[in-house]
Amino acid sequence: MKKKITKAIFPVAGLGTRFLPATKSIPKEIMTLVDRPLIQYAIDEARAAGIKEFIFVTSRGKSALEDYFDHSPELENTLRKKGNLDMLEELKSTNMDSGAIAYIRQHKALGLGHAVWCARRLVGNEPFAVILPDDVIAAEKPCLQQMVEAHAETGGCMVAAMEVPQEKASAYGVLDIKEDMGRLVSVKGMVEKPSADTAPSNLAVIGRYILTPKVMQNLNRIKSGSGGEIQLTDAIAEEIAQGRDVFGYRFRGQRFDCGSKAGFLQATVAFGLAREELRDELGEYLSKLMSMRHAAQ
Repeated sequence: MKKKITKAIFPVAGLGTRFLPATKSIPKEIMTLVDRPLIQYAIDEARAAGIKEFIFVTSRGKSALEDYFDHSPELENTLRKKGNLDMLEELKSTNMDSGAIAYIRQHKALGLGHAVWCARRLVGNEPFAVILPDDVIAAEKPCLQQMVEAHAETGGCMVAAMEVPQEKASAYGVLDIKEDMGRLVSVKGMVEKPSADTAPSNLAVIGRYILTPKVMQNLNRIKSGSGGEIQLTDAIAEEIAQGRDVFGYRFRGQRFDCGSKAGFLQATVAFGLAREELRDELGEYLSKLMSMRHAAQ
């Protein structure tokens, strides 16, 4: 019987240097996309997939991230007195139950693989998910939920995957495909940030993973790889080398790279237009803006 996925690791130790000077004082993960911080989108996706235990791998300067998930009695009382019950309900969705959330420090920036490895004792001998909050995915059914449902049939390790232009393959971990089954692909190899002319496919790994405890054992043994960091890709590739199953899953949805300024702005527009109370005003403004640009040309 396959074990349910109930634990998720959120690597949030990065400095967010691409968003300086904003990230000098606030963690990138609580920068707001419309009116919710990036991390809230990741948490909501995890909850929808049945995750019960949330493990954050943090670093110095992330206390605001920890505070975000705490109860705020004064604010809640104020909203209650004003009769603003909708806002109060919205606020409660950001709270985490005692014991549901844990914080582990990553003291040295040694890569994604090392960040995941830092949480090994909390994961124990269970399969687990990894969610990178930088990758925000707009989907009718949340991406991780899609993966959890597929994983119930396949077992093994699974990574979210999407097609990217060949010239952009060098920015991703790329799958070497053994068998293409549509939504699922069986994987025979993974290459971290290959050059465009050596990439084995254009199917790139993005920030959602379901991994077996064996991956933690692999991370124990791995030395630094691409860029002098401990790569999670290498630990997953070791599973393939040992003859165990690794799958790529082509998720349904649109991914936004909110680790880049352009991606963050694109996500802001897309999520704003998806909101009923913002759609008309924002859409009208964007139409005017485009008309002015065309007129200027």
